[in-house]
Amino acid sequence: MSVNHQKYADFIWSVADLLRGDYRQSEYGKVILPFTVLRRLDCVLEGTKNAVLAMNEELKQGSLPAGAKDRKLRDAAGQTFYNTSALDFKKIAGAPENVARNLSAYIGAFSPGAVEVLDKFRFDEQISRLDESKLLYLVTSKFAAIDLHPDKVDNHQMGYIFEELIRKFSEISNETAGEHFTPREVIKLMVNLLMAPDDKDVMVPSVIRTVYDPACGTGGMLSAAEEYITRYNTKATVKVYGQELNPESWAICRSDMMLKGQDPTKIAFGNSFTQDGHPAGKFDYLLANPPFGVEWKKVQTEILDEAENRSWAGRFGAGTPRINDGSFLFLQHMISKMKPVEDGGSRIAIVFNGSPLFTGAAGSGESEIRRWILENDWLEAIVALPDQLFYNTGISTYFWILSNRKAPALRDKVILLDAREHWAKMRKSLGDKRKLVPDDQIGELTQLYKEAITSGTTDPKVKIFPRHAFGYQRITVERPLRLRFEVTEETAEELAEAKAVQKYGHKAALLDAIRSLSGTTCATRKEMEAALIEHFTKHQLGAHGKVAAPVMKAVWAAVSISDPEGELQTDSRNDPLPDPDLRDNENVPITSMNSTPAERLAEIDEYMKNEVLPHVPDAWVDHSKTKLGFEIPLTRHFYVYTPPRPLEEIDAELKSLEAEIQKLLGEVIR
Repeated sequence: MSVNHQKYADFIWSVADLLRGDYRQSEYGKVILPFTVLRRLDCVLEGTKNAVLAMNEELKQGSLPAGAKDRKLRDAAGQTFYNTSALDFKKIAGAPENVARNLSAYIGAFSPGAVEVLDKFRFDEQISRLDESKLLYLVTSKFAAIDLHPDKVDNHQMGYIFEELIRKFSEISNETAGEHFTPREVIKLMVNLLMAPDDKDVMVPSVIRTVYDPACGTGGMLSAAEEYITRYNTKATVKVYGQELNPESWAICRSDMMLKGQDPTKIAFGNSFTQDGHPAGKFDYLLANPPFGVEWKKVQTEILDEAENRSWAGRFGAGTPRINDGSFLFLQHMISKMKPVEDGGSRIAIVFNGSPLFTGAAGSGESEIRRWILENDWLEAIVALPDQLFYNTGISTYFWILSNRKAPALRDKVILLDAREHWAKMRKSLGDKRKLVPDDQIGELTQLYKEAITSGTTDPKVKIFPRHAFGYQRITVERPLRLRFEVTEETAEELAEAKAVQKYGHKAALLDAIRSLSGTTCATRKEMEAALIEHFTKHQLGAHGKVAAPVMKAVWAAVSISDPEGELQTDSRNDPLPDPDLRDNENVPITSMNSTPAERLAEIDEYMKNEVLPHVPDAWVDHSKTKLGFEIPLTRHFYVYTPPRPLEEIDAELKSLEAEIQKLLGEVIR
């Protein structure tokens, strides 16, 4: 944000000085944000005010339907909104005794869409509260003194002002990280990569493109996408669609769209999962920065109902992630809104933290969603970003870029781009944001990405993998159970703790029988079984020394000792029993996304032959437990081994430090 933008934002935020005492810090935004929007609307309509009033008087004499009147008033205003009141901010501020009444009347005279925006701010509540606190006139006068006319502050600059105000509001309210907006340079890079393959396409005269953000916040991503396309083609038509759950953010986004001539009704309010504002929508470009790691428990019933009852006909047929992170729900929702390939297809960009890359074992909801995406060959790239890019979190973040119309050179492949070192330190931190991506580095990353898409690249920051490289078979490797059997003085005490024994009606007799066997050792289960039956019979435990199965199971657990040289234990078919303590899991890489079951089994056999059996020749795989999994270990692929320093160098450094310490101690003693 330039000094000029900061000056405007600081001036507007100075209203907080008036609110101190009557409002808590966390409530400042409830006054400042709606007043900023209202003042902006007031300034935008200033030049056509008389034309709108004249048209309104003319329409009162006729009998046109409401829709026709609305269109004429919009035309007179030259905007998608209007105000039919003779009042404006300066007139309202000029009548101190009637500020509350005049302000309410002025707001009520806006067109329906604008009134809805101001309603979402609950502006009427703040007017009443400010009036009761004797602050309304002071706040109104303060805003009347700032000129937000587009000739002074264009739409792009106004976006920065909104961004700065919301950032401050978010900081003092301790809002969830990244919930309301995304830094402008992050959006710019994201849009550049999203549209990298389409520079020629958007140059077509009179081209029409649609853009959608299901968690649009204040609309920064939608605006950036529109600017990108119209910068290349001034005759292009860009239609933006969005949805936002936070009322204030929605109101700001909607007012921003009104000011830019977009259709504000395309910005829906509500939860994208349960109140889809664009149920039939299909879009050219989809982009989002959903909240990181936010649980979806509040909408769990609706989402699980759709997943289970609609399956692939709904949005969540691939599965659902764990309840404490709804990131993949947003991505699945966006995928459902891709245009069919025959209609031109779509491209998606979304910001995630690291969790969606690898969270969830094979067969889990997250792994199955990754599998679905890769099997459909939608994943084009993962871009690792620097940490400390966002205002309220310092965690590492990633772009996921998907498309159902990937370039021919990228089909069956995925780009990994390491942009973690592409940053510059900010002169002044903004919350947790200490880094930014400068324009020159955005340009460099964009060029790297374009090269990777078209012809590949040898740059070490870019790696291109076949999509099957992220798949694996999670196998369970078993080893045979070998046991010896013995009864010690501690065996009875251990057995007494077993639940089955505690419930046993002849517990005392059982423990006495075990104590009488103390010191007994047997090499085979058959020998130990005979000894147990003999002593159980002597202590009158069951018919012929037989006790209840749960109790006997506890007895065997107490007298069995794992021993590599012990007797091999087998089942009724004489197959070896597995030793749970020696059980292991291995990830076997897959060699194709389209392998048959027989080929997958062959991959496991080959892996066992080369990697496992040379070390443990008696091992085998329990194929009933094998699961297919997918993860994207990006950092592992870019890891660069740094050899440790030579011991001589470390030793010399220690001696040097020791000598320095001795010297300092000598100076202190003197």
